[in-house]
Order: sequence, then structure tokens, then C-alpha cells
Amino acid sequence: MAFPLTHDDPARLGDYRLIARLGSGGMGTVYLGRSPRGRTVALKTMHAEFAARQEFRTRFQLEVDAARVIGGHHGAAVVDADALAETPWLATEYVLGPPLDDVVALHGPLPEDATRALGARLCDALTQLHASDVVHRDLKPSNILLSATGPKVIDFGIARAAGDDRLTRTGAAAGTPAFMSPEQATGAEHTPAGDIFALAGVLVFACTGSGPFGVGLAADLLYRVRYGEPDLSQVPSGLVGTVERCLSKDPTQRPTTRELAERLDGGAEFADSLPDVVHAEILRRCQTAWEAVPSRLPAPTAGPVETAAGSRLAGPTRRRALLWGGAGLVAAATGAGAWMMARSGDTEEAAASPPSETEAAAGPEPSWQSPFDEGTLQAVLVRDYVAVTSDVRLTVLDMEGRRRGTNKDIQGDKPSHVDGDHLYQVSNKLDLYRVDPRTAEFADRVADLGKVGLRDENGADVLGVHKGFVVIEDAFDGEFEDPHQRYVALDARSGEVRWRRTRSTVGATVIARWDGMMVMVDIGHVFAIDVTTGKTVWSRNFDAAVNSDLSTAGADQEGHIYLGLDEVVALRVKDGETVWRFGKGRKPLEPQKGKKDGYYGTPLYKDGTVYALEPGNGLVALDAKTGELQWEMKAPWATEVPLHVVPAAGDRYLYFPSRGARLITAIDREEREIKWVLTGAKEEQPSLMPHHASGQLVVATDKRVFGLPLR
Repeated sequence: MAFPLTHDDPARLGDYRLIARLGSGGMGTVYLGRSPRGRTVALKTMHAEFAARQEFRTRFQLEVDAARVIGGHHGAAVVDADALAETPWLATEYVLGPPLDDVVALHGPLPEDATRALGARLCDALTQLHASDVVHRDLKPSNILLSATGPKVIDFGIARAAGDDRLTRTGAAAGTPAFMSPEQATGAEHTPAGDIFALAGVLVFACTGSGPFGVGLAADLLYRVRYGEPDLSQVPSGLVGTVERCLSKDPTQRPTTRELAERLDGGAEFADSLPDVVHAEILRRCQTAWEAVPSRLPAPTAGPVETAAGSRLAGPTRRRALLWGGAGLVAAATGAGAWMMARSGDTEEAAASPPSETEAAAGPEPSWQSPFDEGTLQAVLVRDYVAVTSDVRLTVLDMEGRRRGTNKDIQGDKPSHVDGDHLYQVSNKLDLYRVDPRTAEFADRVADLGKVGLRDENGADVLGVHKGFVVIEDAFDGEFEDPHQRYVALDARSGEVRWRRTRSTVGATVIARWDGMMVMVDIGHVFAIDVTTGKTVWSRNFDAAVNSDLSTAGADQEGHIYLGLDEVVALRVKDGETVWRFGKGRKPLEPQKGKKDGYYGTPLYKDGTVYALEPGNGLVALDAKTGELQWEMKAPWATEVPLHVVPAAGDRYLYFPSRGARLITAIDREEREIKWVLTGAKEEQPSLMPHHASGQLVVATDKRVFGLPLR
């Protein structure tokens, strides 16, 4: 699956013109490119911060060398490379085939004959690799592509020569926990026998849909790999003995690649053994590769920016939302086909028979989690990090849950704010800082808020950062009966005051930013200000029951926001005009838990459709342009979802947060049914933050921050 280039992506790498992005991970980005003569290639690069360090350049060169060793028969053939360029790059053939994990997720486990054929061909690939004294060290389903001519092994980012520890710290484990060998899990030498152990795990996954040691936190997986017995209960009986020997804790008891190939070879041709649905997926990807045309997104400051609601959660920008995670040589498919919207006439059938609550599967185990015991947590995503503000400190996590830094000098209980790649926070001395998102340390001081006229005895709240302006709300003047709130805008670079305004209000929350405007809500109305002048562009009054809990999931690409009132209301951001309303004449809404009146939940825009919970009825899917009902499904639990919580969307699933026992509900918007329910131990309703680059849904409650797979 290809995505548009971003505004700061290069136009070319070497002689290759970049067409689209295929994926972006923690170490680099993978592009779709074309040679001067029209050959389609995958181009892998390194992020600048790693390219500046010699040890990573050396690792990149080793990856190029390993890819050349395995060649085009068993891997993605190396077409060209330049590890010495300012931005190192590697061009390989564009493999027309899906990763094994996608095949299993989309079409189910492979039959035994296909698993045997897969294993035999992978043995041939490892034999060729090991003959050159190279070990892969990260063999896993996502690094195996199924093409019509056979499986291809890719991603040699941590491959190295057997016995070579120059780029690995003593005692450090490198690889993927679910498919590591026991010796690799302890940081010991990973020999060719370690690749055999990983290959056995891949085969178990291929024929059962799960690895031999299950899922869970990295520490739990590593413990099971070292000391636990593999679960082979679902493995076909003809394969159990072979797999057991490969998964021996003793490397000397495992077969060689040649021995294993003989045990697995069932005589079937690889292509003949693949199910028809896999061939159909390969053909679909062929078409996608040829149809890809060059496109480039504008700079983030020149167009719409999606944000989550309020100052509690600022979601990823459009730039991030358009990127798919993973740094493999092909991006994963998000579904067996394009999502086709249902017509209004299909709604009765769609709502007729959703799965019962008792049939819903349990939610997935977090891929990582970081506990907090410091009160309310407020989390935001910035680049590839999670900035978590608690009552006492700012903590930065990476996308594997590792704590990268802590800052105890922040103003307590004040959230961080994100604008593009920059993070802003107020210190306990009332200084506004840009914060390094990688370490949580203060970088540049923007302004002393006391010196620009903001009261340090009452504090000041940053409402948001947009278009190079930091908008701050000061404590109100006057009596409560006639309050006046002061707003001050600072230049995000120099800290200079750009404008001051006073409004009759008792506080506001930013619910969207778009094209130089901030949309805010306070008791009774919604209004928009121009961040460059502070002037109110428009103001809309709604029922007094609509208070600061009202939120949206941000503005869509066309500059619309969607409000959940007693109707779903679509507003145009540029002038505040109503585009459409939905809900009039519907069955009266039941009030959410703790509320007297019934309102729609926070609407969520995704791919031309607006989704909203309708308490008492269920989930409705509306055409974003007209507001017409496309389909609906029953959701009796909708009354438990607070008004202001913001749902999230992956490519296929919708995620609805709640509180208490029912923490997150995942709905497949293609099948229109609940896929799983994640329960919590009396946790407050979570903030949901899709991080498309890593393929994760980052979740923050009042007790922990954790990652789930994003689908």
C-alpha cells in the first residue's frame, strides 16, 4: 500500500525518482521509486539522526551486504545502494507479495502443505545466508514476503556475521521477543541454530495464527522463550515432532537447515500450495504498484491539521496519520479489498444481528505498558514518542514503551502541547519552553510568562499552538457574575506578544485547529479565533447544556468539524455555518451514565464517513458530505461512554473508549461487528492515540500508558 510523499521527503535518491511512501519506522523510511528506465524499486533510507552516527552507517552497510548475499531468489534483489551518501539508501526490487503476518491475519492460517512448502523454501534461503557466515537474527512473519515465485526474506537490519559482536553490546538482546531463540534472549551469541529456532516459530505462526510462546509483554515473552514450553496444540500432527526439535532450548539439538528442509519437503510446488485468496492478494498488489502515481502532501503549516479534543489530548497531525508503520520493504495491506460504503437501504440488514456482548473476544494483550501512580495522566504524541504529563513530572516514552527521559520542573497538572514536531510545556517557574521530545529536557525557552504580563500567582494555561502562535489563557478578571478571560498570543519562536484579547467567558477548550483558526467551546457556545490576530471569526450558540465537555475528533481534510449534541451537527470551520444535521425524528436518545439528557457521542471522521454513538440505539455511520445514514448497528453499551471522550480509528477498526470494566471496544467497520472488548481494573476512560508509523494504538489511562496493535 502506497501513501503520498510528505512535503520534506526528497524528490530523488541517487538516480531514482520517489513515487510514494511505503512505510516509516523508528530507524528509517521506505519509499516506492522508479529508475530512469521505469523499473519499480523499494528504497530504504535512514533517519538523519542515525545517519549522523558512524555505528549506524556501519550497520546499514552490513544490511546492504547481507541483502546482496541472499540475492533475488530468496530475498529482494539489491539493485543499487549508497551507504556513504548524506542520506544512506538501499534500492531493492519491489517484491509483489504480502508479508506472512498479513496473509494469516486476512485469510487465516495456512494449510499443512503450504506450511511445509514455505518452510522448505525458507530453509534454502537460510542455507544460502549461513554459507556466507551471516545470521539473520530477526526472522519473523513480517520479514517474510509471499510472492508467486516463493517466499522472500527481507530486513537484515540486525543481521551480522556469525561471531561478530562489534555492533552488539554484551548482554543486550536484539530482535523480536516472540521469535527469539533462548540464547538470543539472554544476549548470548546467536548462531545459525538461532535462526532455526526462529524459523520454527514462524512455521507455528503460519499454520496456527499465533507464535509458539503466545503474546504479551516483552519480559513475559522472553521468560517463556527461555524457560517455558511452546504451545503446539494447534500444530498439525505431522509437523509437531519436527517443530519440537527445532524449538529445543539446546542449540546443539536443533537440526541444520538441510536436515530441516528434508523433513519438511512434501514435494508440492510453492505456488501450487498457496490458497487462492493469497494469489488474489498478490495480483491486487501488482495492480497497486503499477497504478501508483507521484503525489506529495503540503507542508503541515499550509493545510488542515487534525487534532484530538481539548487540551487533554492533541493527536497526531495529518502528516503522521497518513503514514503506515513498519520499515519492511513492502507496506502491509489493510484489508482484503477496498472499504465499500453501504447505501442507506442496507441499514436494516446491518443492524439486525450484531454479535452479543458475551460473544465478543477479549482484547489483545498490550505489546508494552508503562505504569504510573501519580494521578491524572495527560498524554500526547509527538513524532515517535509519547509525552506523558502527570501531577509531578513529564515523562517521554518511545514506541516500545521505554522511558527515554523525565522532567520534574514542569508546572504541575498542565498538559504538553504539540505543533508539528515540536513539544511545548510550561515550567514550574512559569517559563514557556520547547521540549526535546526524545529526552523530556527543556530545549529553548520561548518566554517568561510573568514578564509578558501573565499572573504567576494564578498560573496560565496554554490553550494550543498553531501556525507558529502559542495561545495562552490567563486567569479571569472581575467577579464571577461578569468574568473576563484574557487571551495572549506569543510568537512560538521569539516569545514576543503578538496580540492580547479579552472575552466574556469562564474558560474555553480548544476542540480543533484548521487553516490558521482555533475552534473553542465554552458553556453555551462554540467559537473560532484567528490565531494571527486574535479576532473572533464566528460564534455559534447552542443549548446551555452543551458545556466544555463537548468535543470533536478534530477537523477533517475539507475543514469540517462534527459535534455530538442532541443531533450530530456538521459545521464548516471557516465560517461556522451548519452543513448538515442528523438525528431529527430518530428514537429519543437515552442519557449517558451520569447525565440527565441524551446526546450523541463525539463524532469521528474517517475516509468520508462520520461515526457516532447514539445512546439507546447504537452506532451510526453517516455520509460526511450529506449527513445521510449509511448504516447502523446496535450498541447497548453506548450509554456508558462519556460525552467528551474521543474515539479513534485504524484502517479497519473503530475504537471507542469508556470507563470502568469496559475500557475499549473495537468495532470492525467492514464487518460491522464488535471484534473485541478490552477490560480494565476500574481505570478512568482512556485517551486513544493512533500511531500509524508503528502500527500501534497508544492508550493512556490514569494508571498506565500502553500499546495495542492498530488495525
